[in-house]
Amino acid sequence: MRLDKYLKVSRIIKRRTVANEACDAGRVLVNGKPARASYEVKPGDLLEIQMGSRPIKAEIVSVNEYATKGNASDMYRVVE
Repeated sequence: MRLDKYLKVSRIIKRRTVANEACDAGRVLVNGKPARASYEVKPGDLLEIQMGSRPIKAEIVSVNEYATKGNASDMYRVVE
């Protein structure tokens, strides 16, 4: 799955266009490297997102095409 779509489906970022813009601006790192919106994510990848004042670090646990509000947070694990 594309990185921008994963960020939207997992509800880390609310809209896919915002996720796409964040990737283009270099605010999303995958495994420590800036990633484009078209990057294919896989379980085990480590995401770092610079949105707002505090960065978010999360590890991808699963990649699902669809997620409900209740199980969207099961797609990733926050790492501190």
